[in-house]
Amino acid sequence: MSWLYDMFHTEKPIIGLLHLKALPGDPLFYKDGSTLKEVLNRAKSDLESLQAGGVDGVLVTNEFSLPYQKKVSPETLAAMAYVVGALSEDFTVPFGVEAIYDPDATIEICAATAAQFTRCMFAGVWAGDLGLIDRDIGKTIRLKSALRLDNLKLTYFINGEGEACLGNRELSDIARTLLFNCRPDCLVVAGGMAGSKPSLSQMSQIKATAGDTPVFCGTGCNLENVESILGVADGAYVGTTFKEGGKITGRISTDRVSEFMKKVDEFRKKHA
Repeated sequence: MSWLYDMFHTEKPIIGLLHLKALPGDPLFYKDGSTLKEVLNRAKSDLESLQAGGVDGVLVTNEFSLPYQKKVSPETLAAMAYVVGALSEDFTVPFGVEAIYDPDATIEICAATAAQFTRCMFAGVWAGDLGLIDRDIGKTIRLKSALRLDNLKLTYFINGEGEACLGNRELSDIARTLLFNCRPDCLVVAGGMAGSKPSLSQMSQIKATAGDTPVFCGTGCNLENVESILGVADGAYVGTTFKEGGKITGRISTDRVSEFMKKVDEFRKKHA
């Protein structure tokens, strides 16, 4: 059994995404006229719905810190830490935290919040709407070591949502060298953007390359395709499909989570 079973007590875990509203320092925070109390209340409500619906874990992200920063500003990171800290007694499943697009900030906030796992684009050089995204994975892993986060599990995006690898390499080749050079705990395959799934053939190729290292679907998993995705992947991060109307800006719906997890449980029993 992999570390996934040790942490989540199930094979093929589903990690529910808890998307924080825009935070202080984010342009949308001021545009929407939000307050940090409103951000926290929404996060509490969404967490309750995710856990009541039966997800196996929760990943908290600053989803609406748009446009994303290559280096998350201190005020935004502090606000994330405040919200996660305020939720600390409410978690009933393993949780992780991600400061989107900033690997070092992600490691730092995991240290501050005692997160058990995380997800980020930790390695590579990518080009997209944010310009060039050039990672220094050696620095990031040394930061993790310096903070003594020995048990923190890192799940690596091997492709970006809307970014192109400057090396023009196949994802299976990227997976092969990542496994050797960086020793990821899990590889995560993304579609073109939030709510868009990667191709099954693509995930199959990466899974064949990864061997015993788990491979997750990072985006686009929904009620209609979850069985086919779990037939290939070792788990999934799920966000948009859990929200009212299947819209990324909606609140988490307990009924939608429950319906999804019922189908997942049936699949897991069938393939136990």
